[in-house]
Amino acid sequence: MLPMLHKFTVVAGAAEGPTRLNAFDHALLRAGIGNVNLIRVSSILPPNAVEEPVLRVEPGSLVPTAYGTIIAEEPGALIAAAVAVGIGASNEYGVIMEFSGHCSQREAAEIVERMAREAFRERGRRIERVIVKAVEHRVETIGCAFAAVALWD
Repeated sequence: MLPMLHKFTVVAGAAEGPTRLNAFDHALLRAGIGNVNLIRVSSILPPNAVEEPVLRVEPGSLVPTAYGTIIAEEPGALIAAAVAVGIGASNEYGVIMEFSGHCSQREAAEIVERMAREAFRERGRRIERVIVKAVEHRVETIGCAFAAVALWD
């Protein structure tokens, strides 16, 4: 079993690029998470995890990350990505929800917050706080919106 991680950072970024992969890479850089290797994970925040405003790991590190992302190539399209972290009582695990789609930042944020609240309801737990981060982007040529929760120590 891998070790339990005790820190998390919530990020979001959006950008254009000459290719789909470049747009994704540029969005990661704007989010402040572009120089690490993301390991996509599902949506549970470890117990007692502490929010840190900035991801502080060495470039090239393997970073477990729950994220939502969208890439679009339709000029003028509005795209958005969002994440929500639902936090309950201290010493309990939390829930991370991700969303991306053709909508506004506000709509994406509302959707992930509802998802986090529903995840707690389904588990029979009381949610105490929800952290939401969202971003939107109006596509020029090839655009990407990205939002994530990185887990680290």
